[in-house]
Amino acid sequence: MDNHCRTMLCTAGLLVFLLTVAAEAGLGPGNSSSLCPEAKECLQFDTICKTSGYEVRHYGPSKWVSTDAEALFMEVGTTVAFRRLFNYITGANSDGAIIDMTAPVLVKIPAEKRLKPTVYTLSFLLPSAYQENPPIPTNEKVYFTDMPDMTVYVRSYGGWMLSLTSRLHSHLLKKDLNSVQASYNSTFHYGAGYNSPRRLFHRHNEVWYVTEGAPVCATPPSPPSETPPTSASP
Repeated sequence: MDNHCRTMLCTAGLLVFLLTVAAEAGLGPGNSSSLCPEAKECLQFDTICKTSGYEVRHYGPSKWVSTDAEALFMEVGTTVAFRRLFNYITGANSDGAIIDMTAPVLVKIPAEKRLKPTVYTLSFLLPSAYQENPPIPTNEKVYFTDMPDMTVYVRSYGGWMLSLTSRLHSHLLKKDLNSVQASYNSTFHYGAGYNSPRRLFHRHNEVWYVTEGAPVCATPPSPPSETPPTSASP
């Protein structure tokens, strides 16, 4: 079987898989996922494939509470945004409800604009009890986002999600995707954080790029090794 046929069969298989799992994603107990050891509920996903450079996941539709903050550095914007959303889940809503924290926390990061203020969108995943009818925020800068069914390319990393680390790992993921000619939305990416700020070690973060068309599951080529120069014979 030639490479063209194998590619067509792989693509057809992925499309069938996506149709099969389209209605299966949602929220589940945090302790059922190694990614969410601290949250009561965690966003569930189906893994389509894993390569040495990235993972491909499918997520079903979900509702989030969001807010925007403009800043030169991501850390400044997300700090302001986090405070607004934390106030919402701790009672700044029409019901005065205390809403459990979930995972992950998402930040939508537009394509890089050097030394210019950027609008960052921070989102908390609403628990399953509030997915259908969440209480209205009292802060007009807080709003709801209906995240559509989507498939994403994912790169994971440890430590803290900072401007520098986010930029580095988004660049590395883009490099891998470009090397296998994968199509994705390059106008923004998501940063996903799974841990409380109180957790100092063994943290887990991710970069997501939304796929365009059928996802590509291929191992990025290794960089060519440099052959040491041979010394001249005496």
